[in-house]
Amino acid sequence: MAKSNKFGFAPVEPDAPRRRERSVGPMGAAVREAAESLTDATDAKVEKRRQNAKDAEAFRAAQDEGRVLIALELSQISADDLPRDRMDLDAVASSDEMEELKASIRERGQKEPIEVYPGPDGSYQLKKGWRRFTALSQLMAETGDARFGTITARIERGDDGRLARYIDMVEENVVREDLTFAEMAQVVITAAQDGGVGEPDPDALVARLYGSLHKMKKSYIRSFIFLLSQLGDVLPFPKAISRNLGVDVARAFKTQDAAEALRAKLQECQTPEEQNKVLAEFVEASKGMPQAQKKKLEPREKFEFHVGSLKVTARRGECRIVSKDDFAAIPKPLLERAIKAFEDELRGGPSVKPL
Repeated sequence: MAKSNKFGFAPVEPDAPRRRERSVGPMGAAVREAAESLTDATDAKVEKRRQNAKDAEAFRAAQDEGRVLIALELSQISADDLPRDRMDLDAVASSDEMEELKASIRERGQKEPIEVYPGPDGSYQLKKGWRRFTALSQLMAETGDARFGTITARIERGDDGRLARYIDMVEENVVREDLTFAEMAQVVITAAQDGGVGEPDPDALVARLYGSLHKMKKSYIRSFIFLLSQLGDVLPFPKAISRNLGVDVARAFKTQDAAEALRAKLQECQTPEEQNKVLAEFVEASKGMPQAQKKKLEPREKFEFHVGSLKVTARRGECRIVSKDDFAAIPKPLLERAIKAFEDELRGGPSVKPL
């Protein structure tokens, strides 16, 4: 007890403070719930924006890598920039297989996308899927149904280059074994003549276009390249030539006289059977040639030599000159005179004054 003061009473001790209890009223509860709800909504919106940004970034990456499929109008697509990997496209377009593909698309729709790339004029150019593109084009022309007027496509966004586009074009059909050796050889010949590819030697281009094939198949393709380079303009049905027959004909091709006779016979053929019979007879005739004569007529496949700073590679049907000079910068009349002098000297023609 506290000590008394002089007045005889002790100081009054205050009671312990009591905490006032407040219960949340209806209005306060409503405000609190609204605040909590607003906080949750804000957090959800922030997370949603973050996820949307992440999805947009993933979509742009997929679009840049050509993994996004879109619907294009057929009129937006052209097929004239990249040569096709099939011979006789008109026959393919009117074949029974094309009718079967059209029937499938009519019933079940387009199941596999085509692949396109931006062309020089801003339109889309067809890279893969010529048969699907042709089937839909025919269905649209025949029925007028709007559902056949669009095609599902994958767009190449990067600049893959001409050679990569050739490889992509043939890759699908090669994997499916849908191309003949004559068609594969023709692709190589066409690509070698395409300045954008940068490889004028068809034999060297085989390994780049058909790198995934077995080396024996590449050898077969080279045989057909030789065959088409020698007889392509008089072969009425190159796709009908079997692998073994084509290889045998290329191996038996010996003399210019025999070649001219063979060309004359091929120009008279009206059916694939007639063509292949003529080629088979040519192979058989070469087997009856004396061995000494065969050896004498057997040409070297390839040889190289140097003239000054020029490297010259010679093979049947081709003479390749490699130099550090920029031949494109040489005036055309001067280059023509040089080539004319070379040809005259080669053919034993009139002498040409030195340049």
